[in-house]
Amino acid sequence: MLELILVYLTSFGVALYVTPALIRVAILKRLTDVPAEERKIHKRSVPTVGGIIIYAATIFSFSLWYKVGDGMEYADIYKSIEEFKLIIATSLVLFFVGVKDDIIGTAAVKKLFAHILVALILVLIGDIRITSLHGIFGVWGIPYWGSVFLSLFTYVVVVNAFNLIDGVDGLAAGVGMIACWAFGIWFVFAGNYSLAALAFSLAGALLGFLVFNFAPAKIFMGDSGSLIIGLFICILAIKLLEYPVEKLDKFWVHVSKPMFVIAAVIYPLLDTLRIFIIRAVKGQSPFAADKNHIHHHLLMRGYSHAKTVVIVYLFTIITIAGSLTGYFILDATVGLAVVIAIALVFLFLVLVLKRKHAKVS
Repeated sequence: MLELILVYLTSFGVALYVTPALIRVAILKRLTDVPAEERKIHKRSVPTVGGIIIYAATIFSFSLWYKVGDGMEYADIYKSIEEFKLIIATSLVLFFVGVKDDIIGTAAVKKLFAHILVALILVLIGDIRITSLHGIFGVWGIPYWGSVFLSLFTYVVVVNAFNLIDGVDGLAAGVGMIACWAFGIWFVFAGNYSLAALAFSLAGALLGFLVFNFAPAKIFMGDSGSLIIGLFICILAIKLLEYPVEKLDKFWVHVSKPMFVIAAVIYPLLDTLRIFIIRAVKGQSPFAADKNHIHHHLLMRGYSHAKTVVIVYLFTIITIAGSLTGYFILDATVGLAVVIAIALVFLFLVLVLKRKHAKVS
């Protein structure tokens, strides 16, 4: 447990200490986002390479403090090391794709290719994939080919979802941090301190970064940050889904794992699904940029950047808390319906109720 505290504090401290220097360098080298497009909602140039700090602080802290092997069998130790190697390798791919996009831009097709490449490595080589629906719609085990395609789809969707919600100061960082807290706590109770350490190292880095990214933001994370957050959270989510039930305590064994996982990432999934449906109906590219995200609608209702992200934070926390009612719900499908119902109520409040007439600021 001491290592987990050190992991969290170290990544937080590194992000808090180093980010001001990165801001100065980014401004000096003109690595900033200039609000030249109509869809931009910030009014000044802001550094866009904050993902460098998030990634560096996470990997540094996890590598420094986590001790592989404590209380583990040799086979588990070997598997843990192999998985960590693949996580580093694949995260480097997305990190450099993100950095390139932040500095000179990258075509959407090339980014999608990188996402698929990373997913293939993790699924086919790392075997980090979804093998069961855990009783949803009465389905448990799924065939290998179905597992591969479902897992590839999940990686691409989750990584892109966190990339798409990075449109308001502090939103992607805060939602990612809350999801990491949820996953980290779950893995602590499950007794898997390796994955808990990865979750808390990212959570600490995001908290340190939020000091400078919360409205009014002094720095943006850019794709180099949002892609890394999406990748690590997706890996943690799949590992949680596939965690052996026999290793869980009496409480968590009765909480639906799909219900808990989806609750933790419900906002990016809900917003991405909604945006893709709208763009498909309009015949637009699903990757086309616009101001039709849920957080944009909150801004148009007159809420500030800070109030908008706090609303989404609270929504995420309430949904996660609601997922714990799975302890009393024996049917996984019903449990999932509860999470979706909470999300739809939120969507109704944001999009259907009468909006204030206010300009986006």
